[in-house]
Amino acid sequence: MNELRRLNPKFVAVVLAIALVVVTVNALSTGAYTIQFGEILKLLFQGPSNSAGVDSVSHSVFWNVRLPRIALAVVVGASLAVAGVVMQGVFRNPLAEPATVGVSGGAAVGAVIAIILGLSKVTLGVQVFAFIGGTLATAVVYGLSRVDGKTDIVTLILTGIAINALSGALIGLAVFIADDDQIRTVTFWSLGSLGLATWRAVAMVLPLAIIGIALSTRFARTLDLMALGDRSAGHVGVPVERVRLQTIAIVGLLASSAVAATGIIAFVGLIVPHILRLVLGPKHRDLLWSSALLGAIVTLLADLAARTLLSPAELPLGVLTALIGAPFFLWLLRKMRSSETSWS
Repeated sequence: MNELRRLNPKFVAVVLAIALVVVTVNALSTGAYTIQFGEILKLLFQGPSNSAGVDSVSHSVFWNVRLPRIALAVVVGASLAVAGVVMQGVFRNPLAEPATVGVSGGAAVGAVIAIILGLSKVTLGVQVFAFIGGTLATAVVYGLSRVDGKTDIVTLILTGIAINALSGALIGLAVFIADDDQIRTVTFWSLGSLGLATWRAVAMVLPLAIIGIALSTRFARTLDLMALGDRSAGHVGVPVERVRLQTIAIVGLLASSAVAATGIIAFVGLIVPHILRLVLGPKHRDLLWSSALLGAIVTLLADLAARTLLSPAELPLGVLTALIGAPFFLWLLRKMRSSETSWS
């Protein structure tokens, strides 16, 4: 473990960047319709408006299906991973992830309400409602966890669990009153998928991801200090409550926009930060950028597996990440209980 911590952060970032390019090219080429590497280069150089010299089906699949899907996977994976880094930093707990503050549950409720109201036919209607739901859930969890002007971390986590349970009940009620078409839409969305990715969805998520990740990097040093504990961080000048509010807001922004675009994709925000923490150590400046890259890679690989393992059928992406992430979570929990050393 100590040897892994000595890896140069810049070296790790370069390796991850190269891996992301390789995985992206492979994802662009692989699928129900195969596109050769030479054809990919030709399509990229020609642009979306010019299909001369290439097969029209390849042009349509590449620009209208494959590329927006991969772009959305990269943005969503990076957003969830960075949100996970911030969550684990502010809670000083490697088991924390964006769902801890009720983002996923709130976004799911927002999406289901939009579907029941018939807004699934409106451009980005479900996504907008999901974003609002996730943001409101984050605000409610934070507000209910404050006592005497201070945020109790245990209360915040328990409140997040309660909000997630309430969200599940509301979704169940919505499914009970929905018609067959709405039930299928709710099920498809709640299981998580990139199958409906569009350039509009990418355009909605990308600016929010850039803002959230950029803001996260500004708190890197502060999160390092908060790892010492609230009292110690306060002694060196960190406004703990204000930082906690701001960072939770950033988590809500990143996770809500990601979940709104693709549905619930579990465990990316848990697995990625922890793996890199083992490799790079606890310094958040190194963790944030590397997590964005690895989060994109993990989401791309999971989506590639989801659409090829049972081709032409497609596995729900959220189900696949949960099948991988849940055993990892149990291993991590067992490892923490058997270890007497600090996670950081």
